[in-house]
Amino acid sequence: MARTPSYFTKLLRRPSPKIIQNPNQQFRDIRNTGCGNDSQDKSQHSSEIVKEICGTIRSKPRWENTLLSDFSGVNFSDSTFLNQVLLHQNNVFLSIRLLYWLRSTFEYSPAQSTCSLIFNALVQDNAAKAAKSFLQFTQFVPEPAALESYVRCLCESRMIEDALQVFDEMKKTGVCPSLETWNCLLLSLIKEGYTDLVWELYRDMIESGVVTDLDTLSYLIQAFCLDKNITEGYQLLRQVLNDGYVPHKSAFDKLLFEFILDQKHDRVPALLHIMIAKGIKPDLYTYQQIIHGLCLTRMQREGLFIFNDLKNRGYAPDKIMYTTMIHGLCKMKWIKDARKLWFEMIQKGIEPNQYTYNTLLYGYFRIGDITKAQNLYKEMKTDYKETLIAYNTMINGLCSHGMTTEAFQLFKQMDSQNVCKDVITYNSLIRGFCKEGKLTESLTLLRELVDRGLQPSCSSYGPIIGKLYELGLIDEVKILWNEMQDKNVEPVSVCIDENIIIGLSKKGCIETGVYWLAYMVKNRLVPKQRTFEKLVAILSQRDKLDVGLSVFGHMFKIGYTPSSRLKDMIGANSFDSGLIV
Repeated sequence: MARTPSYFTKLLRRPSPKIIQNPNQQFRDIRNTGCGNDSQDKSQHSSEIVKEICGTIRSKPRWENTLLSDFSGVNFSDSTFLNQVLLHQNNVFLSIRLLYWLRSTFEYSPAQSTCSLIFNALVQDNAAKAAKSFLQFTQFVPEPAALESYVRCLCESRMIEDALQVFDEMKKTGVCPSLETWNCLLLSLIKEGYTDLVWELYRDMIESGVVTDLDTLSYLIQAFCLDKNITEGYQLLRQVLNDGYVPHKSAFDKLLFEFILDQKHDRVPALLHIMIAKGIKPDLYTYQQIIHGLCLTRMQREGLFIFNDLKNRGYAPDKIMYTTMIHGLCKMKWIKDARKLWFEMIQKGIEPNQYTYNTLLYGYFRIGDITKAQNLYKEMKTDYKETLIAYNTMINGLCSHGMTTEAFQLFKQMDSQNVCKDVITYNSLIRGFCKEGKLTESLTLLRELVDRGLQPSCSSYGPIIGKLYELGLIDEVKILWNEMQDKNVEPVSVCIDENIIIGLSKKGCIETGVYWLAYMVKNRLVPKQRTFEKLVAILSQRDKLDVGLSVFGHMFKIGYTPSSRLKDMIGANSFDSGLIV
C-alpha cells in the first residue's frame, strides 16, 4: 500500500548492537564501587552518583566538555547504569543528547534496553518526528507493541505516510496489528480526506481476518459521506442500527451535513429523531453543521430560523456558530441581521475573533459600505495583529469598488508588518488594476508573483489576457496563453472569455481558439451555442472543414443541435456521410 522506508529494511538485517569502548579510556564500574561489601551501600552510592550526573546535565549548559573529568571513574557505557541515569533524568531530550555524546565520544552503540527506554518515552510524549529521527540514528528495531504505539503517535501528528509505511512493514514481518491501530489509521485517513486509502485499508482488514467493531463502521459511514455516496452511508447506518448498535455521533453529524448539501432536507428531521431515540443528544456542533450546510446552499433564512430556535430552547451558541451565521447573512447582503447578531454576541460576553471581524468586513464590502468597512478594520487592528486574511479581505474589497490605489497602499504595508502575500493577494490587485486599465501595473504584479515562487492561478492571467485582447495585442495574448500551459495553470470559466476565443480565431490563431474551446468542454464548462457557430463559420471561411467537424463533435457532446444555417454552411453531406457523430 505504501513504500517501505529504507531504514526499516536495513533494520531487519541489522546485527545485535555491541558496546564499543575507546581502548584508551579506562572506566570504573560503579557496580563494584562502594564501602566494604555491603550491597545496600553499593546501591546507595550508585544512586548518589546517578543524581549527581543528572544534576550536572540539567545545570551545566555545556556539560559534555566536563562530564568525563567530573566523573572520571564512571563507566557511562554500562547499559544498566546508563538506564538508571535516563530513568532518573526523566527528560527524553536530555537523554538523547547524552546518547549522542556517548556515540561521538566513544563510538558507543546503545543496548536494546536503552533504545527502548528512549523510544517509548518519545512516543509517549507524542514526539513523532524525534522518534522517527531516533530510529534512523540508532537503527533500533522496537518491539511490535511499541511499533503500534508509534503508528498511533504518527497518526496523531498527521504523519500519515510514515504511519502507513511502518504499519505495512509490521504486516510484512508477520505481525498483525491490533484493531485499535487499524481504527486509528482509518480515522486519520478520514480526517485528511484520503478515502481511497480508507477503502484499501478496509479491504486489508477483511483479508487479514480482523473483526471490525463499532468504531470501524462509524468511520466507514463518514468515508461514504466524504465520497458523496450518502445513500451507501445511510444504508450502512440503518444496517448498524438494525443490528442493535449505535454508531458514533460524528457519523450522524457527517450524514446530516451531507444531506443538506445534497438538498435532501426531508432526511434531516428524521435523522435527528433517530439520534435522540438512540440516546445521542444533538449538541451545538450538530446544529452548527446543519446551519453551516444551510448557509452554504443559500438557505440562510432557514439557518437563521434554526439558530433562533436553538436560543429559544435554551442552547447558548458559541463564537463559531455566531460567526458561521453572520457569514451566511453577509453573503446574502442581510447586513442588518448580521450586525444584530454581532452586537448580541458581544452583549453575551463573547468577544469577536479575527474570523468574525473579517466576516463582517466582507459583509460591508458586499453592500458597498466602504466607510463602515474601513472603520471596522481600524477597530480590529486595535485588538488583533494584522493577518493575511484581514489584508486579503480589505484589498479585495477595495479593488472591487474601484479603490485600487488604497488597496495598493495596504499591499505595500504587508512586508513591513511581516505578513506574507499569497496568490489571492496578487490576484485581487491584478483584477483591480485591469479594471482601471492599468495593464503595466498588472503585468508587474504577475511577474512579481512568479518571482516570489508562488504558483499563479487562472485568475492571475485571466484579467490581463482580457485587457490585452481589448487593446488588440493578440501576440501578447498568445504569449500568456502559452505561459499558462507551461506553468500547468488550468483555465476555468472565469478565465476563459468566449469572445476571446472567437477573437483569437478571427486574428488567425485558430488552433489556440479551438484548443481552449475543447478544454472548456472537457472540463465540463459549457460555452454558449453561438460560440460554436461563430467558430465554425470562421473555420468554414478559412477552408478548415476538418477542424470545423471536430468543433461540431464538441457541440454534440454538450447536447446542442446545429441550426439549419450552420448545416448549410458546413455541408449536409458531412452529416449524411457520418463524418459528424
